[in-house]
Amino acid sequence: MTDMTHAGWIWLAKGAGAVAGSAISLAYILPNHRRDAAIRFAVGVVCGMVFGGATGLKLAEILELTERLGAAETMLMGAAVASLCAWSAIGLALRYFQARPIAPLSHDRTDTLHDEKGR
Repeated sequence: MTDMTHAGWIWLAKGAGAVAGSAISLAYILPNHRRDAAIRFAVGVVCGMVFGGATGLKLAEILELTERLGAAETMLMGAAVASLCAWSAIGLALRYFQARPIAPLSHDRTDTLHDEKGR
């Protein structure tokens, strides 16, 4: 495993951070069904892999840790946070909208489209 390139370590750190963030998000907001858990895990991993680099760099900059952290540590941190935030935000939004009752549509709505034949 010592033959792994620098880019390989970065990808491994991103993947580990994304999986860790997804696992934490599953424990933080418990899903209702197995399907919800699988979707949340998959979305968390993808978001962690895609947005992990930018998130890690921004967090390191905000926390003033850019000189103290290596590239792999920055990617690990960013992927975990991006993965955790992806379903934390979406999960909270879903719970908010599921708790609200759905109002019936108004029946006194007039149709704005007129019958225009030939057009």
